[in-house]
Amino acid sequence: MPQQQPQPSPTPPKKKKVRVPRVVNGVETMVEIEVDDVAGPGWGPNDKHTLLNHRLTRVDGPLKVSGAAQYTYDVRLPGMLYGRILRCPHAHARVKRFDSSKAATMPGVKAIIQTPLTEQTPLTEFRFAGSPVAAVAATTAELAQDAARAIVVEYEVLPHVVRAQDAIKPESPEVLGRDPKKPGERNLRLANKSGDAQKVETAIDACDGVVEAEYYTPRIHHACLETHGMVVDYSGGGSATVYATTQGTFTIPEDAATELGLPQSAVTATVQHMGGGFGSKFGIGIEGMLACRLSKQTKSPVKLMLNRYDEFVMAGNRSGSWQKIKAGANKDGTLVALRATQYRLGGVGQGSQANQPYAAYRAGENYREVYSLHTNEDSSIAMRAPGHPQASFAMESLLDELAYKIGMDPVAFRKQNMRDPIYHRQLDRGAREIVWSRRNRNAGAGAGPLKRGMGCGAGTWGGGGNNQCKVAVTVGRDGSVLVAVGTQDLGTGTRTYTRAIVAEELGLQIKDVVEQIGNSKLGAANPSGGSTTAASLSPSVKDAAIKTRLALAEKISPLLGNAKVDEIAFASGNVTGGGKSLAWKQACSALPAAGVTAHGEWRQDLQSRGVHGVSFAEVEVDIETGKVRPIKMVQVQDGGLPLNRLTMESQLNGGMIQSLGMVLWEGRVMDAKLGLQLNPGFGDYKLPGSLEMPEFVPIIDDEDKREVVIGIAEACIIPSMGALANAVFNACGVRVRELPITPDKILMGLMSERRSA
Repeated sequence: MPQQQPQPSPTPPKKKKVRVPRVVNGVETMVEIEVDDVAGPGWGPNDKHTLLNHRLTRVDGPLKVSGAAQYTYDVRLPGMLYGRILRCPHAHARVKRFDSSKAATMPGVKAIIQTPLTEQTPLTEFRFAGSPVAAVAATTAELAQDAARAIVVEYEVLPHVVRAQDAIKPESPEVLGRDPKKPGERNLRLANKSGDAQKVETAIDACDGVVEAEYYTPRIHHACLETHGMVVDYSGGGSATVYATTQGTFTIPEDAATELGLPQSAVTATVQHMGGGFGSKFGIGIEGMLACRLSKQTKSPVKLMLNRYDEFVMAGNRSGSWQKIKAGANKDGTLVALRATQYRLGGVGQGSQANQPYAAYRAGENYREVYSLHTNEDSSIAMRAPGHPQASFAMESLLDELAYKIGMDPVAFRKQNMRDPIYHRQLDRGAREIVWSRRNRNAGAGAGPLKRGMGCGAGTWGGGGNNQCKVAVTVGRDGSVLVAVGTQDLGTGTRTYTRAIVAEELGLQIKDVVEQIGNSKLGAANPSGGSTTAASLSPSVKDAAIKTRLALAEKISPLLGNAKVDEIAFASGNVTGGGKSLAWKQACSALPAAGVTAHGEWRQDLQSRGVHGVSFAEVEVDIETGKVRPIKMVQVQDGGLPLNRLTMESQLNGGMIQSLGMVLWEGRVMDAKLGLQLNPGFGDYKLPGSLEMPEFVPIIDDEDKREVVIGIAEACIIPSMGALANAVFNACGVRVRELPITPDKILMGLMSERRSA
C-alpha cells in the first residue's frame, strides 16, 4: 500500500493590532490588542433579518413581572448571617476611641470588623459623612443594626468643605492635602489643558456675538432599585460562592478570593438578575470586602446589602460640574472660538467631565483647562455616559445663547458647526417630528401664564466592543439548543438577543433556544459598562452560532444526499439541502449522544464604534408658579444593526427619563455647615414619576446602513439634557444655568427681568 502523505498544517491566521474600549470600574479606556485578521459571514443587510432588528419581547419579562426572578437581595441560605454598617456622622474626622465591647456581647452578634480594612493606623481619618467605620454580622438584620448603634466611637471633628465655590477659596480646608508633584490652587488637581489662550481671546474679540457664562450640574445619585451588596457563602472550606448585584460577573472572584484567602479559581460569582447599576456596580466594593471578612471570620454565609440611607451616602454618585465658558460666533453662524475652564466635582474622587468643545461640535480656536475640584463628599463613580451629560448641557446651553445672540435658528446654527453630516439628517428628522416651525421666534412670547417652548441638543458616544467574550453553543440530539456565557444581563435585554442571534442562525424561534448566563464558571465576558456589552458579546455569539450551523450541516449531510455543507440551509424550523428537507428535531436525531458544541470568539468585523443622536423637547412653563411641565420629547439615534428594536426604543425612553430627572428635579442637597446630605432617601430625593412623563417619541435612525453592532445605551442620556434646558428658555425667556431647573430659579429669573426692564 502506498504510504499516506502527512497533511500540511493549516496556515495560522494573520494577526493585526486594533484599538478597543476596555471598561475599568465603569470608565472606558482605549487599549491596543492583537486579533485574527479574518472575516467570515456577516450580519447581512439590516432589513433582511427574521428576528434581529424586530420588536422582540424580553424572554425574562414573565419572570420579573411574576416576582419569580431571583435577585441578590432575594438570596436566603441556611445559617445565613446579616451584615450592617456603622457610618461616620462627620464630613471630616479622626477616630479617637473605638469601643465595640458592649456590642460584641449582645445576643445574636457573631462578628464585628473595624475599618479601614488595610493596615490600621493609630488615628483613622474619614473624609466624608457616611464613610464606613465598622461592620457587624448577626443572626438577624435588626440585631446587626442594634449592635452597630451600640458601638461607641469618639471623633476629633476636623474642618470640612462641601461646596465647590468654597473649596476653591484660598482659606478653605484642605480635603486631600497638597500634592507636591502637582502644585496648584487649594483642592485643585489639573487634569488636562489644550490650546492657545491668547489666540482664543483675540478671535473672540472680533466676533459678532459673544457669550460668557457659568454652568453648574449637581452630583446625581444612581437611584438603583436594588442597593449595593452581596451574599458571601463561605464556611471555612476550600471554596466559596458569591451572589453579587454587579455589572461584571468576572470582576468579583479575584477581589473576593483575596479577602477570603482563597485562590481565585475557588470562588464562583453568580448574578442571575440585578436591580440597576448605571455604572455604580463594578468590583466587590467596600460593602463586598466587609461581607467577605465577616463570612471568613464567622465561617458562615453573610448577607450584607446596603440600606437606602447607606446607598445614598456611601455608594457613590455622578460627578457634578462647574464650567466657565466664553465663546464667540459670527453672524453667518460660524463658532469662531471657545475658552473653557472646567471643574470636575467628584468629592474625594477625581470626577469626570468630557472636554469642551463637546465632541459633536467644532470651534475655529479653542482653549480649555480641566481640573478636579475636591470636596468632603463621597467619591464620584461612573454613571451612564460618565462626564458627557455635564459637558453636553453646558455646550448646548452656550450654543443656544449664541444662536439667539446672532439671531439665527438654533437648529441651523448647530448644523453649521457640526463635524459630521449625519447629525444634519438627524436634526432634520427630529425637527419634523416635533414640528420645530411652531417654536417661539422670540423666547417667552405668547399670552397667558402658561408658556410653551422648544429646544434641541446633540450627543455622541463610542459603544465599540472588545475580545473578552467566550461563548459556547450546544445542540442536543433531542433538538435542544443552549447558548452559554458568563455575562450578566443588567435588564438591557442581553438574554433576549443572545437567544435571537442563535435562533436566527439556525432557522429557529427564540423559544427554541435557552440561555445560560451570569456565572463565572461559564465562558469569560466583559463587564457591562461603556455600552460595550452588545458589541463585545453579540459577535462572539454570532461566531459560535455560525460554527454550530456548519458543524450540524457536516453531521447531517449524509441524510441530505451528501449535500455540500455550505449549501445546507436552516430556515423556518427545517434543514434543507440536496433536494431534501428535514424537520429540525428529525435532523438533530442523527447527532451523537453528546450533541454538537461550538465555541465562538469575538470578531472585529461584526461590530464597530461611534454613534450619533439628537433630541428635541417641548415644555410648558407656568410663569406664575415657576413649574415646568414636559410635554413631548423626541430622540433620534443610530447604532448600526439594532439587535432588538423594542429594547433600543426602551433604552431611548429610559435615557430621556433620566435626563428629565437630571434637568428638572434631581440633585444632592448638602448642608454646608454640617457637611451632611439633607435628602438621602426616595422621599426627599426627587425623581420623575409616572405623572411627570411627557409623550416620548424614540426614533431609530434606519438611514444608518452599517451592518455592525454598536452599543447605544450610554448615548441615550446625553442630548436631551440641553434640549430640555433650551426649551425652558424658549418658553419663558429665563436662562437657567444651574441644574436642576426648579420653580424658584424660574421665578427669580422672571423677577430679575422685570427689575431690569
